[in-house]
Amino acid sequence: MIENNLTIYNSLTRLKERFVPIHEGRVGMYVCGPTVYGDGHLGHARPAITFDILYRYLMHLGYKVRYVRNITDVGHLEHDADDGEDKIAKKARLEQLEPMEVVQHYLNSYHKSMERLNVLPPSIEPHASGHIIEQIEYVKKILESGYAYESEGSVYFDVPKYNKDFHYGKLSGRNIDELLSTTRELDGQQEKHNPADFALWKKAAPEHIMHWPSPWSEGFPGWHLECSTMGEKYLGTKFDIHGGGMDLMFPHHECEIAQSVAHNGEETVHYWMHNNMITIEGKKMGKSYGNFITLDEFFNGTHPKLQQAYSPMTIRFFILQAQYRSTLDFSNEALQASEKALNRMIEGVNRLNELKPSETSTIDVSGIRKKCYEALDDDLNTSIVIAHLFDACRMINQVKDGNATATAADIAELKEVFRIFLNDILGIRTEILADSNAETTLKPFEDAVDLLLEMRAKAKAEKDWTTSDLIRNKMSEIGFDVKDTKDGFEWSLKK
Repeated sequence: MIENNLTIYNSLTRLKERFVPIHEGRVGMYVCGPTVYGDGHLGHARPAITFDILYRYLMHLGYKVRYVRNITDVGHLEHDADDGEDKIAKKARLEQLEPMEVVQHYLNSYHKSMERLNVLPPSIEPHASGHIIEQIEYVKKILESGYAYESEGSVYFDVPKYNKDFHYGKLSGRNIDELLSTTRELDGQQEKHNPADFALWKKAAPEHIMHWPSPWSEGFPGWHLECSTMGEKYLGTKFDIHGGGMDLMFPHHECEIAQSVAHNGEETVHYWMHNNMITIEGKKMGKSYGNFITLDEFFNGTHPKLQQAYSPMTIRFFILQAQYRSTLDFSNEALQASEKALNRMIEGVNRLNELKPSETSTIDVSGIRKKCYEALDDDLNTSIVIAHLFDACRMINQVKDGNATATAADIAELKEVFRIFLNDILGIRTEILADSNAETTLKPFEDAVDLLLEMRAKAKAEKDWTTSDLIRNKMSEIGFDVKDTKDGFEWSLKK
């Protein structure tokens, strides 16, 4: 039996709850993935990294995890509505491509960005377009249950009828009466019985290029349907965790709950988890707002709002410095601060490998591991984990600078703490991430700097202060930090 003290905030109950899986030793987790009609941006990185941490931590605790993250490649209409053009079909029309060309191009780009961010791939990555038959069968069963109706070749979910028997709005806190009174009738949607009803199947207009045969019409599934269908197909009628961005809580996840209850007679998901948004100048970052910065633009520094390029690990560290349910506002200053902090952390790890053990310790490393676990168990509070790792860096620096001592056992414990929490769970790579020739390319550069500093050390030994100061000052001017230590010298590039 796996013991864990993990508590997670359940968006459905609005409480932190102890995580207890349905099946001992196994976890089923479904996370809403991207609609692939454009390059991945910073807003896509946050849910991917958030649920990557959960995935990594559950596996670290010993669970066998089936992690399903879907790809939306059909049915997601403009403005998340039931009318308008399919986002992918529109992109295909504008660029004169096949819709699946658009999907494949941007899916390849998304996967490449996720790999660079060190996001582990899910266990299964199903496509909506690959599960049309299952979605049609799902709609049939909802129709049989009496919570849907056919209208002019489309099928709609009857929200008021469902709400009489269950509670539509329980996840988001929306009031159905207010929804019905404030939702205006949209042009072209008179076929709905009620404006709050949502599409399960849409009849395709003649110009709609993505459509399939069904008992009701030649058409395509509604956006919300794919997740209920694929979640149940791969994880069963009861599974542990469903995650996604907070912006999906309504209507997407609210509709999912209603579909699942209408289909099965009971709810499917035990824990609903939602990460908060990344904002830019206080407004949600997203394609629909036209204010997004793609991940490639961050990595290359090519967007006009960026003062420089930022490495994938800097982006990951920036996201993890905030607890996943808090808002995170983009700014160059915030990213530059994250870059400096990450460099300090990596510098601490590198210095750890240079520590010489003593017979006794004047530092206390015994509680760091426990504190990191406690922070993760408290709803994945990665910001607190990072704070504890910086405490460990402070101890490392004290020992390295000769102001404290550490035994071999304490040094080994610190190495293990960084391996578990920084590398394995937080997923921060501390090795050089450039191409495979990076080490070979950097070696002559490092040797040249070391040679120059050895010349300075020799000048100091010979009391040639003019040469010694000249080397130090010139190196500082061109961007090096030089630090004298009891063992000789250390150097690094200025942050």
